[in-house]
Amino acid sequence: MSAHRISYLLEYGDLPDDGLELDHVCHNRICVNPNHLEAVTHAENMRRASGYRLSQTTCKHGHDYTEENTHYRYDKKRNRWWRSCRKCERKYKRSSEWWYEYYKKLFKDETGLLVQYD
Repeated sequence: MSAHRISYLLEYGDLPDDGLELDHVCHNRICVNPNHLEAVTHAENMRRASGYRLSQTTCKHGHDYTEENTHYRYDKKRNRWWRSCRKCERKYKRSSEWWYEYYKKLFKDETGLLVQYD
């Protein structure tokens, strides 16, 4: 059981009913203050989370979300838009980790196995 759930249980005596989950009103997922936890539906929790993310003006590395530094892309699998920092994307794509994943996808055959070219 998570620490924030234990904190809520100790403060209020029982956990939320089925269909409800705990929302961190302070938007800090590691917070265990029971006054910062509220039992809400999953839909409400997601609505609050997306509103909070859109209100952020900087990425997690401190770069501003300006028009020229913000990249928007649509994810068909999850049916939602993603916003990312162009500076962070450039830094990541310059790393060897990104190139490894890119070439791994590029050089797979029909069976999904990596093709070795000599």
